[in-house]
Amino acid sequence: MQRVLSFLRRAVDEYNLISDGDRIAVGVSGGKDSVLLLTALNAFKRFCGIDFSLVGITLDMGFDEKTDFAPLAEYFAQLGVEYHIRETQIGQIVFNIRQEDSPCSLCARMRRGALHDEAKALGCNKVALGHNRDDLLETFVMNLLYEGRLGVFAPMTYLDRKDITVIRPLALMPERDVVGAANRLELPILRQRCPADGETSREETKQMLLNLEKNKRGSMNKLFGALRRSHLNGW
Repeated sequence: MQRVLSFLRRAVDEYNLISDGDRIAVGVSGGKDSVLLLTALNAFKRFCGIDFSLVGITLDMGFDEKTDFAPLAEYFAQLGVEYHIRETQIGQIVFNIRQEDSPCSLCARMRRGALHDEAKALGCNKVALGHNRDDLLETFVMNLLYEGRLGVFAPMTYLDRKDITVIRPLALMPERDVVGAANRLELPILRQRCPADGETSREETKQMLLNLEKNKRGSMNKLFGALRRSHLNGW
């Protein structure tokens, strides 16, 4: 946890992600990144000197294969963290009604909208997402190769239409460290079984970057360093 908090604190300090009075909704998919993020933020608030509160939000996607969220609810209750599960029909709309050939874009938009609406309903002014450094690099490369543009999500983004700010406190942390921390802490990791798992452009990009790192060790660090020095999208 000490290593996790080191990455988190750097991001908070460098990009001023959290302020006194913030009520932060953490989007908890059940995966390692989001569960670790809420765990780390809960530990961080005890010593950071910033007065903020937390609430975890999980969207039940409504896939045909149901997910039991009881282990997550029990874990966050033990931590003393407020936690809510919101049922949605996003999975049914994307895969059964719309039958999208490329479902990820529509699904992501609907998930963002539902999460932001729930956060606002719970009185939150910020939403924290569990994107790590590798997620950032994958997005950057996908935008470059698939859309021919330079772009990546920012460490902090204000959404004026929703009047809510999105923050990414784990954005400086490599995925290997996220995996290691989640395993050592024995976090209750769940997966909502998306029908498109393992067949996405993101998965292809992830494997490409992993192969690059395997063949040219240090490539990910150099790519991330170049991205940060470019000051692209708030970096």
